[in-house]
Amino acid sequence: MFHVGDLIVYGSEGVCRVDAIGVPEIFDTDQEREYYTLSPLYRQGTVYTPVDTKVFMRPVISRQEAMDLIRSIPNIDDGVIENRNIRILSEKYQETMKSHNCEDLMRVVKSVNHKKRLMDERGKKLGQVDEKYYKKAKDLLHGEFAVVLDIPKEDVGNYIENQVKSLREQAD
Repeated sequence: MFHVGDLIVYGSEGVCRVDAIGVPEIFDTDQEREYYTLSPLYRQGTVYTPVDTKVFMRPVISRQEAMDLIRSIPNIDDGVIENRNIRILSEKYQETMKSHNCEDLMRVVKSVNHKKRLMDERGKKLGQVDEKYYKKAKDLLHGEFAVVLDIPKEDVGNYIENQVKSLREQAD
């Protein structure tokens, strides 16, 4: 069970702060069932979800875990996820992302970046399914990294890029 003030990843919403635990007074609910009152960090509004929900929830990763993942980026497989059938391609991305694991999200980002470079070389554009899951994975990953690295979300991409560049220079 989470506690008031905890930062958690809630489903595809991303990072949320637990503001309260209990029975919300704003709607007629089962008075026996406890709810988390969540505030998403990157959009307005409030989320009410039962404490025993089936929706995926986990604590945000630690700063050390984020830094370890950044250091491992060069070793993460960037194999292109391909399929001409849009439904199957979408299912492959969904399957990879449903773990809500930062390394899996990074794998999607790297894969689509690699695919984009290949498409650019051929003078073609990236497909809508690739774009959709790229944006979703990047948004979730950058949101969590921003919180644990204590930097603005819009700066996360440059931060990661600089860290990876620095690692490559040290290796040379």
